[in-house]
Amino acid sequence: MPVYTDEFTTIPYGSLGIIALPGCEELARKIDSYLVKWRDRRDSEHKSTIAFSGYVRDTYILKANFPKFGTGEGKCMLKESVRGYDIFIICDCFNYGLTHEMYGADVPYTPDDHYANLKRAIAAMEGKARRINVIMPMLYEGRQHKRSARESLDCALALQELCNMMGVENIITFDAHDPRVMNAIPLKGFENVYTTYQMIKAMVNNIPDLKIDKDNLMIISPDEGGLNRAVYYSSVLGLDLGMFYKRRDYSRVVKGRNPIIAHEFLGSSLENKDVIVVDDMISSGDSMLDVAKRLKSMGARNIYVCCAFGLFCNGLEAFNKAYEEGFISRVFTTNLIYRSPELKECPWYCEVDLSKYISLLIDALNHDMSLSTLMNHAQRIKPFLESRGYDIKIKSEG
Repeated sequence: MPVYTDEFTTIPYGSLGIIALPGCEELARKIDSYLVKWRDRRDSEHKSTIAFSGYVRDTYILKANFPKFGTGEGKCMLKESVRGYDIFIICDCFNYGLTHEMYGADVPYTPDDHYANLKRAIAAMEGKARRINVIMPMLYEGRQHKRSARESLDCALALQELCNMMGVENIITFDAHDPRVMNAIPLKGFENVYTTYQMIKAMVNNIPDLKIDKDNLMIISPDEGGLNRAVYYSSVLGLDLGMFYKRRDYSRVVKGRNPIIAHEFLGSSLENKDVIVVDDMISSGDSMLDVAKRLKSMGARNIYVCCAFGLFCNGLEAFNKAYEEGFISRVFTTNLIYRSPELKECPWYCEVDLSKYISLLIDALNHDMSLSTLMNHAQRIKPFLESRGYDIKIKSEG
């Protein structure tokens, strides 16, 4: 299967440029290193032509500063020309580890601060870039995607502002909370990329005794909203599926949401089975830990949690305790958003690196190639598992 490192039949859409917003420098450097290596070794008789001008460079990261004033206001200053470039802006709206000084006090960046920096970067280009693409792994305001009362639709508004007012052509996000929010920008590119292959690869590499069969492993969705995600895992791995649904108290709101009364389970027996709990994010973690305790009480053996984004808004103490008490064995999250140094040191935590995958997506988009092969995880999972000795019948994607 081609992975877009050597086989291209089109010229670049424009000279490739990457802008890393504050807090995304580490991820951008990893992505850049792959692109520099691939393009340097790529054989093509056209690399010396004007259409490939600037194709091979020491770095594709463009220098940009984002200074802050003492009031909390800021600006973007581009240090290089972007005229004619195919720009990819990498934005982590959930990097709370980044701080700035405001009225003499250090305060963490909020998602609104990061989103403002994204708009500043676009504004600083003054319309000179040939195309603007935004890589926003965790979608800004992605959980505020539908209206259930008199409330704002922040995610849809942000997408429309970026595409309809600021000229963004493509938005790439990962494991969107509800991908139907793409309906807000029907005439623009919106790629919702899943991390299934990388998660499975990380589990196989980090769990030496993992047995992928119906007698020993089961996929669990912690709520009805993530059922499609869990169905995909169970289908490509040939495993049984179970799910919880949340009973909420809709008469009151606590911290912006209706509190959960109980988790009710639907599925077959879990006795002496390992379990993979699949979700898009860990916010406070209360719901996930409650699910893990329920699974353990039903006879589950090892509980592995796979989430694209680990926010851990309430800290790590509850997860450390759950690990010590045997309720969870491993938690897998990606490096697409900020991970605190404390999280990286936890014995239960495993990081899933997506930098190479993003590099492949950027390389393909810059050449105006289809992403369908890259995003077809079923075709990549089967050869990988076979190479590790697993015999799994995988249903191909339609």
